[in-house]
Amino acid sequence: MSDDESAQALRDLSEVPAAEVVTTLAVHLMTAAAIRCGLGEGPDAQAETDLAEARILITALAGLVTASASDLGPQHAAPLRDGLATLQRAFAEASAIPDPPGQGPGEALTGPVR
Repeated sequence: MSDDESAQALRDLSEVPAAEVVTTLAVHLMTAAAIRCGLGEGPDAQAETDLAEARILITALAGLVTASASDLGPQHAAPLRDGLATLQRAFAEASAIPDPPGQGPGEALTGPVR
């Protein structure tokens, strides 16, 4: 990437509202976590399951959502919280040995989900 392209990318990013940046990042984390929980599409969906990786992604998502929810407002935070809870439940369902309540991915930040 040239210096001009880098400068343009920074200018473009500076014009994006913070709520949109946070929401976009959350959607990327949700998508990656869903794939790692085995919720992807296609014939390789089960092969892409990796609960250790999903745990990291869900915990990162929980931190992002928890830390930013009050600044985002309910119109942005509510769907993120719903998506997070859905992923936490999907993780629990995919786990052969479930975590005790409150110890699943991100639950230290969100409280027990199940």
